[in-house]
Amino acid sequence: MSKFKRWMVLSIVSSALLLIVMDMTILYTAMPTLTHDLGATASQKLWILNGYSLVMAGLLPAMGTLGDRLGYRRVFSLGLIIFSIASLTAAFAPNPYVLVSARVLLAVGASIMMPATMAIVRVTFKDPRELGLAIGIWGAIASGGAGLGPIVGGLLLEHFSWGSVFLLNLPIAILAFILTLVFVPKHEGDKYKKFDLTSSIQIMIALVTLIYAIKECTRREGSITFAILAAFVGIVALIAFIRRQNRSSNPLIDLSLFKIPLFTTGFITALVGLFAQTGIQYIITQRLQLVEGFSPLLAGVYTLTVPFAAVIAAPLTGMLLHRFDVIRIKSIVLLIAAVGSGIYLVQFDSGIAGQILGLALFGAGLGGGMTVASHSIMSSAPYEKAGMAASMEGVGYEVGGATGIAIIGSLSGLVYTLSMKIPAGLNVPVNVKDSLDEALIVAESLTGTASETLKQAARAAFNQSFFAVIAAITVFLVAASLIIMLIGARSKKRVVTNSRQ
Repeated sequence: MSKFKRWMVLSIVSSALLLIVMDMTILYTAMPTLTHDLGATASQKLWILNGYSLVMAGLLPAMGTLGDRLGYRRVFSLGLIIFSIASLTAAFAPNPYVLVSARVLLAVGASIMMPATMAIVRVTFKDPRELGLAIGIWGAIASGGAGLGPIVGGLLLEHFSWGSVFLLNLPIAILAFILTLVFVPKHEGDKYKKFDLTSSIQIMIALVTLIYAIKECTRREGSITFAILAAFVGIVALIAFIRRQNRSSNPLIDLSLFKIPLFTTGFITALVGLFAQTGIQYIITQRLQLVEGFSPLLAGVYTLTVPFAAVIAAPLTGMLLHRFDVIRIKSIVLLIAAVGSGIYLVQFDSGIAGQILGLALFGAGLGGGMTVASHSIMSSAPYEKAGMAASMEGVGYEVGGATGIAIIGSLSGLVYTLSMKIPAGLNVPVNVKDSLDEALIVAESLTGTASETLKQAARAAFNQSFFAVIAAITVFLVAASLIIMLIGARSKKRVVTNSRQ
């Protein structure tokens, strides 16, 4: 294949990847408007966001194997078609239930495409240096695209309704489909590789029920009984999934890959990186609009520093991978991201310069993290398992994204509920303690001093939850960095011991 065609293939799969990751975050700036227009509750709002990532995470392992079996170009094209249909449905959803359903269908299309994008890159680029740069670009899209979601959403909402954030997908997906047929070479796949739907259902049940348990525990009127029951179902499904993989001669996920330190640390970096990025961008864009009164576009512009820094750092990291210890790089980039979120934490109510510096370091750390995670996962897996490895990377991203929104959203909601004190003398519904969105909607029905008093109380409570969330993300990044450092140290010690023997 000529050099032009190789890089054209990368451009095609990158455009699809951009849509996939942008749809994880593009609703952040649209959520206040969407919540108001559709009358979505706090719980429905989280499922509108979470449904996409959760279903993706559950389906990705099976879809990676499907690509290995049927061929990467074929499943990539199918994913583009489903993604387009779902985007059209979501754009004109009349109520939260239809929108959640459309987001689930979007996830089906995305889960078919995502593993194929990295697998196509792996089989297209043979030269190690070209592959490192290609993966660096892929990583830049993965991290930068998620960061671009809020600003693209904000820009569209300045001129159009919230449905426009989904209509944007259509022209790009259609063009990518046409170019795929022209440039992406056929890959026949292995027709003897099995498609294990049972395992995919097991892991999806595990993820959805465990996330539901987290949400139920943190909801104001949540049922502890339902939370415990959901957690039990999730743990049982997860155990069943692991046992099925260990017994299978052709597993959906080869769990032995996690015995490879390079693979394991790559997966951890992918999961932690998306957890931190989706969590922090979600909570920042919500605060900017609901507390500071920013427009959706201005909120998106404010967070542009994150994807900008990520896009710069990702390919630069890719060019350094063959020179330095990869596991150590993972630990360092996560620590850089932690320093960035820490700086933002102490500066979020101060000068803009400190805030921008914090977000820039945060974005650079995560951009480098996405690149080194992709390289580690794909380079440590056998060539014939490229689809499986790519799907596992996708699982790390989507589980990180889903849990980032769910856990950060739930933690924010819990701290908000505990902090929110209804001002004396105000006769308002108790749901003002559920979320800032709902408190502001109730405030619209009040007049004069009563409306402003409720708004001030709700915004003060949200600020307390905001501080708690950023602090938690910072601690989480530092902990992940230390864990990866320990894994790297142990693997080196094992190598030295084996060489002496």
